[in-house]
Amino acid sequence: MKFSITAASSVGCVRNNNEDMVLVGEWFVRNGKMSEHFDTDSTDRYLMALADGMGGHNSGEVASSDVLHNLHFFFSDLPIGLDVGGFNEAIYEWLTSINNIIDSKGREDVKYNKMGTTLVAMAYYGGEFYWMNCGDSRLYRYRDGKLLQLSTDHSLSNLMGTNQKTNIITNCIGGGCKTSFIDIINCTADICPGDKYIICSDGLTDMLSDNSIAQCLAEGYTADALCKEAEMAGGNDNVSVIVATVK
Repeated sequence: MKFSITAASSVGCVRNNNEDMVLVGEWFVRNGKMSEHFDTDSTDRYLMALADGMGGHNSGEVASSDVLHNLHFFFSDLPIGLDVGGFNEAIYEWLTSINNIIDSKGREDVKYNKMGTTLVAMAYYGGEFYWMNCGDSRLYRYRDGKLLQLSTDHSLSNLMGTNQKTNIITNCIGGGCKTSFIDIINCTADICPGDKYIICSDGLTDMLSDNSIAQCLAEGYTADALCKEAEMAGGNDNVSVIVATVK
């Protein structure tokens, strides 16, 4: 399979700093954009991930950066030949490790106390595709004109079954969360040519409805164009997007 990928991350129109960060392959993006192609014949692993530093906590931009850089190193160093169960176990071991790293950084320096971040990612490893989620950043699939949210929001709004957004998340990396977990789904059999996979922070979904996002994708919007659309709608938060199209 071949993928065409665009990614972008913007501070938005209201915030003073950008606590989001995006990782695509070897690229880390904050306050910028990028594009590249990925071919499953050329490598045994590839990672697309987004971290949204937690608003209301100290140094969310540090948490998102630390988590993505640590994940990039860990994923690149995974041994060859792990099966699905082995991959899942490795990711959970990483989650425990990165939580300890983030928490210990907060204990050593008060300015990092209880900093935290969400994480949503799509990974190719050993011929298999996985998506992963911790928090309320989202993964969507756009197919045949329909947008479907694949990830589940780990949020108070979702827990209570209400559409009224509370901005309170129930799961994250760091942030004082003592029961962090991560959803890991093997999605290999479901990937089809023509699909678009959208990884985004809530800076996009708070500004644009799913129908609006679907319309933008139908018109061929890149990640950067989606960020700009969110800014035109108000840009109340940092906004970051990855769009991966299956060729």
